[in-house]
Amino acid sequence: MISISDIEGAAERIAGHIVRTPTVASPGLGELLGAPVTAKLELLQHTGSFKVRGATAKLLSLGAAERAAGVVAVSGGNHGIAFATMAAALDVKATLVMPRSAPARAVRIAEAAGASVRLTDAMDEAFALTERLRDEGMTLVHPFDDPLVIAGQGTVGLEFAADAGELTDVLVSIGGGGLISGVAAALTALRPGVRVWGVETEGAEAMSAALAAGGPVPVPLSSIVSTLSAPSVSRLTYEHVAALVTEVLVVPDREAVRGSLEFAEHAKLWTEPAAGCLLPAARQVLERVGEGARLGLVVCGGNASPADMAAWTRRFGLLPAADDSS
Repeated sequence: MISISDIEGAAERIAGHIVRTPTVASPGLGELLGAPVTAKLELLQHTGSFKVRGATAKLLSLGAAERAAGVVAVSGGNHGIAFATMAAALDVKATLVMPRSAPARAVRIAEAAGASVRLTDAMDEAFALTERLRDEGMTLVHPFDDPLVIAGQGTVGLEFAADAGELTDVLVSIGGGGLISGVAAALTALRPGVRVWGVETEGAEAMSAALAAGGPVPVPLSSIVSTLSAPSVSRLTYEHVAALVTEVLVVPDREAVRGSLEFAEHAKLWTEPAAGCLLPAARQVLERVGEGARLGLVVCGGNASPADMAAWTRRFGLLPAADDSS
């Protein structure tokens, strides 16, 4: 299990490379949900998501031979942006494997940073190709199955614990589980009374399936939220969630997109649905825990394009009716 000392060590290593993002009270979200809300704004990282923390922690740990071999990663979007950006900053040759469903913007950013991007038809194929490239000698920077990466993501929780006021419940999105593993480890050590809740979208339920099965299992992927779409979690992240997380909640894609629209309207934040899913899940948490809840939201990323958001709102019928009063 990742310890608080692992996370504190990661914080020292990456401090010069990442943004200590704001932790802010959100009166707008508090009014919307009917309970006080504090948000950790990881969408303000310079790569648009928390992923730069873990990628930087891993890349800084590499020896000369590992760097010379070149690095490889698999991503549905945000890890790829962070990986490619930091590899370029550290002058390491990078190869990134992504499914064709990954946001076009993420592909463009990775290529602009100098990474060689290889596309596959599906996410499970992307993971398989990445493993083959590692077996051929490249150095793997895994998006979640690595203690150094999890410790890097845990610095989100370290900062949240230090900067937030009183909290009773913290919600964290789950893809492969690296973020929630690190955040839960930090909060368990520093805020032991706080409950941590995971959030997945329907069709990207790798952690829910693992908890039901007693360990990681492959899952079919159909969610629009590619940044949460891991074909399975790892034993490492499963063990952290099983031990430290209160429950993993699942919300429909439509409600995740609606949540992003609510973030924009009520908190003035441009979030991707991987963060938007926190708001419908927060309503579930409030129904379960009752009065007195003080919510913390880890707003994980904002790397959705306006075109993506427009397409999703049309797809799910979330556009407001035209105002003909004029």
